[in-house]
Amino acid sequence: MKCLRSPVLLVLLSLSLGRTLAEEPLEQIRSRIKRQPVASTNVASVGYSRTLQALEIEFTRGAVYRFFNVRPIVYRELLAAQSKGHFIAEQINGKYFFVHMRPTRAVASHNVRSTGGGGWLGE
Repeated sequence: MKCLRSPVLLVLLSLSLGRTLAEEPLEQIRSRIKRQPVASTNVASVGYSRTLQALEIEFTRGAVYRFFNVRPIVYRELLAAQSKGHFIAEQINGKYFFVHMRPTRAVASHNVRSTGGGGWLGE
C-alpha cells in the first residue's frame, strides 16, 4: 500500500504546483529601445537598436513585438513604407525570430472581428 501512495502523492503534488505556476502572471520584458510614432492604422510606433540588431513594433491595440537579427535597412524601409502593416506582413512576419513583449489590450467592443485569414502579428 505504501508504494501506491507515493505515485499518487507525486501526481497530486505536481498537479497542484502546475496550477499555481500557471496562475502566476508572466513578468513582462522591459524595453530600452526608443520607439517613434508612425502614421498607420495598425502600427502605433517602431524602434530599432543597432547594438542588438532588434526591431521593435508596437501595434495600435497595444501588443509589442521585438524582432531579432534585423538589418538597419529593413527598419529604414519600414519607416519609409506607405503601408506599415503591409510591409510588416510581407517583409517581417515569418522571417525573423521574435518575442512577444506585451499583450494586446482588451477590446471594449465584442463586435470587432478579424477581416483576414488571421494569424499575422498585431491582430
